[in-house]
Amino acid sequence: MGAHDGSLPSLTPYLRDIRERCTECGACTKACAFLSHYGTPKAIATGFDFSSPRHQAIAYECSLCSLCSAVCPEKLDPFRLFLEIRRLYVDGGHFDESAYGAILGYEKRGTSPLFSWYGLPEGCDTVFFPGCSLPGTRPEVTLRMFRDLQKAVPALGIVLDCCAKPSHDLGRQAHFEHVFGEMTGYLSDQGVKRVLVACPNCFKIFQHHGNGIAVQTVYEFIHANGFKAESKNGGREVGVHDPCALRSEVPVQKAVRGLLSEMGLTITELKHRGRRTVCCGEGGMVGFVKPEYAKAWGAIRQREASDRPMVAYCAGCTGFLNRVSPTIHIVDLLYRPEAALNGKLKVARAPFTYWNRLMLKRRLRQELNPKTSRIRQLSRAESQSST
Repeated sequence: MGAHDGSLPSLTPYLRDIRERCTECGACTKACAFLSHYGTPKAIATGFDFSSPRHQAIAYECSLCSLCSAVCPEKLDPFRLFLEIRRLYVDGGHFDESAYGAILGYEKRGTSPLFSWYGLPEGCDTVFFPGCSLPGTRPEVTLRMFRDLQKAVPALGIVLDCCAKPSHDLGRQAHFEHVFGEMTGYLSDQGVKRVLVACPNCFKIFQHHGNGIAVQTVYEFIHANGFKAESKNGGREVGVHDPCALRSEVPVQKAVRGLLSEMGLTITELKHRGRRTVCCGEGGMVGFVKPEYAKAWGAIRQREASDRPMVAYCAGCTGFLNRVSPTIHIVDLLYRPEAALNGKLKVARAPFTYWNRLMLKRRLRQELNPKTSRIRQLSRAESQSST
């Protein structure tokens, strides 16, 4: 039980730290379906042999949301342990890509020549990176936001691409580093120094792997630059779901609340918020192997929201939580507030999302007339490799 550390050099520091310093206080198990089932991090670190692929596989039942790290009085980092276990599982040749075919196919299409496009005007040092979801579900809103950002940054470029976070979180580290590294290398070579992102997961990836490129959310940027929403909303009460990827990003959280307040909305804070926010249920691709855990996290939000709508600033969180409780993406409030608050909003779903992405790419190519443009041309081997 928990032996064979000598064969696990990448895990040994994390295993030792948790075994020696975890007091099993239970703070991390209270709002985590995964830890509630398997026990405290110490119980897991001492009770499992992570040289065994069968035991390594439990890491895919963790959402990687980092709530455990946020609430730990000893400042332990179980998130890092489970991510490293996933990487070990992949490196050992045990990962079954077919189990995650839907999300990996989504990522692959995002980086393909068909859906990717980079448009960089003369003098461009800042690009808008809307991510994969918004262009598909909300193409008109994505375009309007880009145009508004252009008012403050006339030489703003745009990048339609995927940050490859699914591969990162699934432990396909070599593949992730190649795909994302190729992107950041190209942007750096073109003189891009800053990326404005709409997706919290893209923010996290650029923040930790951006190769010196600064990253900021569009919510911080538009709030700082005096963006005004189309209408006021008469004190309507809403809760705010902070995405777990941004649990430590206080400036983003404040900017989002500032935008909502300026729209005339009344914010009633949820119990789990800010640093202690909970996963929506989509994190870590847990739903592919343990859908009951994903539902348990969603149920927490449903209870906390009560009868008020929630506002999220992640397209993934919005879609996932809206299945259990009315949830609105903040961009919908910014650009089509009446429909968003009255429940009349139309949000595209697959397969129409792919058509929307193609049409948005076509419109941008016609409108932007950039000095430099490209599509991703990863080879077949590069786009399929997981090692």
